[in-house]
Amino acid sequence: MPGSGTDSTKPWTAGGPLVILVEPQLGENIGSAARAMGNFGLSRLRIVNPREGWPSEKARVFSAGADRILGEAQLYDDLRAALHDVNYAFAATARERGMAKPVLGADGAAAETRSRLAGGEEVALVFGRERTGLYTEEVSLCDAILTLPVNPAFASLNLATCVAVAAYEWSKAESCGALPFAPPDRSPLADKGDLFAFFSHLEGALETAGFFRSPEKAPSTIRNLRNIFHRLGLTRQDLATLHGAVTALEEGREGREARKVENNTRAAARKARPASGSDEAG
Repeated sequence: MPGSGTDSTKPWTAGGPLVILVEPQLGENIGSAARAMGNFGLSRLRIVNPREGWPSEKARVFSAGADRILGEAQLYDDLRAALHDVNYAFAATARERGMAKPVLGADGAAAETRSRLAGGEEVALVFGRERTGLYTEEVSLCDAILTLPVNPAFASLNLATCVAVAAYEWSKAESCGALPFAPPDRSPLADKGDLFAFFSHLEGALETAGFFRSPEKAPSTIRNLRNIFHRLGLTRQDLATLHGAVTALEEGREGREARKVENNTRAAARKARPASGSDEAG
């Protein structure tokens, strides 16, 4: 199911840390988590004892095209087995567990993950059940805690949302914050000569149109107009467009006046034309 931002012609970004979902309850959340992983360049998914079984059609539908992540997902009976080849694991939790473990936000966890992966270690991000999260025993199997600065009165995040936040920070760290595209190159900034020529064009057109009704206020009105355009940082292309707009208004007015004169001339000619037929008796 391709989305508006899907482009199958571009290479699929893959790699990063493992994502482990522990006993996810809904296939919809597994699929949404896989979609978030695909969005931000994570591709390796491990699932521990999914409640609705596996494979899951609901997961496939909600993955919105991230089928390859689901197709390559590995299943495990418990978290210990899923962590068998992992060197360093983050336990995602919103609750303080009273454990002497490093506590990092998603950005800090992303930076630590990059460093460890670069050193040849295997790293995992571990997420718990939708309703209860990770059990304390499961947190104890991990090396550090990943948590987010959420509203303390409403700290429970949707599973896929939590994965998306962590994956986003990973992607941002991996790309050094580079955005996928930049604004198009602008036309060169207009120089003062170009700007003054436009002022002359605009002010002349306004004068002809009777805009400056009060001769006393005209100088201050002109200054205000000029200041408006000075603040905009106009480019040469901007000025060309503005010149064209003013010219169109001028030509439109002249055309209306010409049509008015033509219509009046025709009306006068019709009025002066003698009536058809003859008034003389035969």
